[in-house]
Amino acid sequence: MTLVRTLATDDPAEPLVSPVSSYNEWDPLEEVIVGRLEGARIPAGHPVVSCNLPPWAARVQGLAAGRRYPRLLVERAQCELDGFVALLESLGVTVRRPDAVDHGRRFGTPDWSSRGFCNTCPRDSLLVIGDEIIETPMAWPCRYFETHSYRAVLKDYFRRGARWTAAPRPQLTDDLFEGGFRVPGPDEPMRYILTEFEPVFDAADFVRAGRDLFVTRSNVTNRMGIEWLRRHLGPGYRIHEIESRCRTPMHIDTTFVPLAPGKVLVNPEYVDVDRLPGVLDSWDVLIAPEPTPIRDPLLKLTSMCGKWLSMNVLVIDGRRVIAERHHTEMLRALERWGFEPVPCDLLHYAPFGGSFHCATLDVRRRGTLESYVD
Repeated sequence: MTLVRTLATDDPAEPLVSPVSSYNEWDPLEEVIVGRLEGARIPAGHPVVSCNLPPWAARVQGLAAGRRYPRLLVERAQCELDGFVALLESLGVTVRRPDAVDHGRRFGTPDWSSRGFCNTCPRDSLLVIGDEIIETPMAWPCRYFETHSYRAVLKDYFRRGARWTAAPRPQLTDDLFEGGFRVPGPDEPMRYILTEFEPVFDAADFVRAGRDLFVTRSNVTNRMGIEWLRRHLGPGYRIHEIESRCRTPMHIDTTFVPLAPGKVLVNPEYVDVDRLPGVLDSWDVLIAPEPTPIRDPLLKLTSMCGKWLSMNVLVIDGRRVIAERHHTEMLRALERWGFEPVPCDLLHYAPFGGSFHCATLDVRRRGTLESYVD
């Protein structure tokens, strides 16, 4: 499907072909935004940040909040990120980047103030549906203005024909967060730090399969956020919730990862495959292997992500899949399932929020809007 729009000017305009067009996670990738490490800061202290960390890690994070990351961490991650960008370009993918900004500058609203975090993970703050880019209403105060570093890229896409939308900017007052929140134990009913005061969601809690999107409710995505997106997209799309057994849920791309039409990778620790939405009955459910343990003590201490980051892969074309070189069992499993894994190093990106899927935003994939479920 070619998406054509005309930009209104005083003179008759030539039809504009949107540079943004992506409907799923597997069509051939042509253009992508990759995050940056420059200026990154340890996220500012807030219950919505610390609730996803082990108690000892939350204490450490609270003491270091707002400070620069250790140089050693940044240098290792930057080296791997440069290699990842070079790999994408060698595969014929156009790579765009946000602006480098100082995330240490303080900002605020009439209700609160904070310092920033980083712009390493465009997958969180921006959601692409077809020819539309949606700025998401994120729940972390330190990420409130994160999309400003992408504005030069977004304005370029808009001028060339893309649709550009921003969800309602949240207030992020205390009314949004459960006071005295405690992570539920393994035998307790699930609960979340977010109330339904206003719509909030991270784009990384959604994955796309044409006319069907899948979402996990989490500590950064509430029911109002899911409902806002459902109404915004309208009847042409369906949104299905994936129940997560994770006690600290945040982002679907270490839980449920579509790899190709009719094939989805699932986390056996977080997902009960017998409780997947019925629309997936005809799909092949691929069970992720146990991740290879991380031996580096500094990385274990500073990572913001769980062990299942091994699932955070980036599909190039429905056959080739970029995956972490360290996670050898995942590489072997992808081969068994008929994919061609492309090993790459990005292990040291974890302290900054993710891996290949988190670090990217699919801007254009060569394909059309279709339905892939029953």
